[in-house]
Amino acid sequence: MKRKQRTEILIEGSHELAKSLANEIEQKYSVSVIQEPEHGLVMLKVRETSRKSLFYLGEVLVTECKAKVEGKIGMGIVKGDHPDLAYQLAVIDAAFLGNLPETKPWAGILEIEKYYIDQKRKAKNEEILRTKVSFETMDV
Repeated sequence: MKRKQRTEILIEGSHELAKSLANEIEQKYSVSVIQEPEHGLVMLKVRETSRKSLFYLGEVLVTECKAKVEGKIGMGIVKGDHPDLAYQLAVIDAAFLGNLPETKPWAGILEIEKYYIDQKRKAKNEEILRTKVSFETMDV
């Protein structure tokens, strides 16, 4: 599983999952914080769909953190004010970079979480589609 996909699952899914995975690493290894969770701004780049051109929509508040586990430095960046989640993402990222044995079963756990996220999205889309109005029967 790629870093981007893993991070998206941990951010969009239950934050308890990120907390439990980070706790598992903290209990077995020494974790040092390289950069405390702090706020920053990131430019948001968006592609305009008709001309396919890129433009900058504006800045987004993020919380970022860096942690070191077994000589590997992990990074956690999350949109908004979430210092705990940024720290947990950094610890999990460092664990994956270090290829720690605890990360092997995590791929299956993350796949299950991805399934629940997809089910939530599907239910939300169906709920939105129920409110769709059909204008085909209107006479003008």
